[in-house]
Amino acid sequence: MLGFLKRYARNPAAVVGLLLVLAVIGMALSAPFVFPRDPLSLAGRPLQWPMDNPRFWLGTDNTGRDIAAQIFHGARVSLLIGLVATVIAIAIGIVIGAISGFYGGWVDDVLMRVTEAFQTLPNFILLLVLVAVFGSDITFVTIAIGIVSWPPSARLTRAEFLTLRNREFVQACRVLGMRDAQIIFREILPNALPPVIVYASVIMAVAILLESALAFLNLSDPNVPSWGNLIGAGRGVLRVQWYVSAIPGVVILLTVLGVSLVGQGLNDALNPRLKGR
Repeated sequence: MLGFLKRYARNPAAVVGLLLVLAVIGMALSAPFVFPRDPLSLAGRPLQWPMDNPRFWLGTDNTGRDIAAQIFHGARVSLLIGLVATVIAIAIGIVIGAISGFYGGWVDDVLMRVTEAFQTLPNFILLLVLVAVFGSDITFVTIAIGIVSWPPSARLTRAEFLTLRNREFVQACRVLGMRDAQIIFREILPNALPPVIVYASVIMAVAILLESALAFLNLSDPNVPSWGNLIGAGRGVLRVQWYVSAIPGVVILLTVLGVSLVGQGLNDALNPRLKGR
């Protein structure tokens, strides 16, 4: 563990990314204490610029809601959506990729054709279809983001299993009479996980962007204080009160940047070819 932390700390960009992510987590945890009121409730006069009123240090939006309160509470929403969607995508991808890579043959062909079918359409277009059919409740939006994000993790898991399935330790497990499920999930999967864990940071960053894009188009749940909803609210006053959209946009940018840099640091720390450097 200490060696992992040392290798991670050698990458200054990864450390900066970790600090950004920790800052967002701090905002999410402190939101109920710093802004105990409902962030979607009317707080003051609409469209007050940042620092014009000491009560609203990031200003108010076009309906008079406190932007700072929505930013802090929106951190909870974005992190929760990112984490849950990533877990769903990784879980589906691991199961499909592991079975495909372990068995090969017609099983591999069928599962890869299904994967390619999901990748035929851009994930955002498929997400729009799912939301249009099943609704924009935040729970379903989160699940839908996970559903459209699994194919790359499935391909990555399959590639690792194709490399590992003929190794000596797998042959020894077969000689010992272990069942296929035991070999897949207890023996091969732990060795195939590091690149999948690294890729999870990409999925999480994309999940936050997808939810923000849906909210900007008024297709996400309007009853949650989402960063994307705040950007969408400022769309009508973008020419004159640009800060309404710019502030949450910068927060999304820094959050996605932080998650991506953490993924880069994990790759450097977990990649065995870089451990000796």
